[in-house]
Amino acid sequence: MELMILIIYASICVGIFKLFKIPLNKWSVPTAILGGVVLMVSMLLFMNYNHPHTKLATQYYISTPIVPNVKGTVIEVSDIKPNQLVKKGDVLFKLDPTPYQADVDAKKAELADAEQIATSLASDFQVSNARIDEAKYTMEQKRKELERYRQLIKTDGVTRSDLEIKEREYLVAKANFEARKAELEKSKGIYMARIDGEHTNVAQKKAQLVKAQFDLDSTIVRAPTDGFVVQNLLQPGMMATTLPLRPMMTFTHKQDKLFLAAFRQNSLLRLNVGNEAELVFPSIPGKVFQAEVVAILPSIGEHEMQAGGTLYTKKFIDNQAMPLVLLKLTSDMSEYALPYGTTAEVAVYTEHAHHLAVMRKVLLRMNSWKNYLYLDH
Repeated sequence: MELMILIIYASICVGIFKLFKIPLNKWSVPTAILGGVVLMVSMLLFMNYNHPHTKLATQYYISTPIVPNVKGTVIEVSDIKPNQLVKKGDVLFKLDPTPYQADVDAKKAELADAEQIATSLASDFQVSNARIDEAKYTMEQKRKELERYRQLIKTDGVTRSDLEIKEREYLVAKANFEARKAELEKSKGIYMARIDGEHTNVAQKKAQLVKAQFDLDSTIVRAPTDGFVVQNLLQPGMMATTLPLRPMMTFTHKQDKLFLAAFRQNSLLRLNVGNEAELVFPSIPGKVFQAEVVAILPSIGEHEMQAGGTLYTKKFIDNQAMPLVLLKLTSDMSEYALPYGTTAEVAVYTEHAHHLAVMRKVLLRMNSWKNYLYLDH
């Protein structure tokens, strides 16, 4: 592009020299050359500032390490080919369910026992109610007899010994009533211990059964979303653990193809969300794809600081950090089976000095054609 501009400029200079019959001397020729250099440099500087360009761009993607919720021996692995699309919920692999099935059966038995105990507690509560009514009736009867004997003792109708017997009988009946009352309170407390209308023991056993059933269901590991298993090296007989440091496989989600590009900090004043952009790929020479600036990340990772025992030095400032820009493709790339993580070259076109964007577009396309040329030996 620069050569083409210089040729055009040289042609214009030759035409001016001939048209106006300007002599070729030590002043006119250097002036024309200097004018061309100034023009070329000025155009390039204005283009670089107003229409940023970078070769530091790549498509980023999100993957999930597949770690089972329970540990066990792998008994079955689905026949998943590399890069084969897997639907959400499809089975990836299965673990031996024997211990977890046994736990579910045990929890079901415990729940049935708890429900039976809850039924018996209702019966105990009814029996306690009946007993306290009986004790209260007996106490009232003994109290009335004691009052009658106290009246009779005044007229010598009964002896002092008979009165003392009735007093002891009343005290015994009263103590029995108090004991029955305490027994009723205890029985009521056990019977009325409920959560959402359900006895606590039953609710506890149901929760344990839900946990056991969850562990049993977790022996079948399924795809979290639509996506791909890039490398499936899992084999039956291997031991799967719940440690996140040893995932069984890595799952790549099916997602929009977004790109991150690193630009010079000089370009920050010109970069804005919504700017038009173009991408070229080393893997697709001669093709240019349209994109759009989606976001400019608000922080630069090289200068992140966290609490710790490390003291920061001058090296922390010396890092030539570059802001990251998020771009989204608007061109249809369905016919190109590019893997996730592909690198690219990016040019962003702003509304400033828009006529100079033509230079950037030509240069970008020339770089795209240059991708045909490489040497591997």
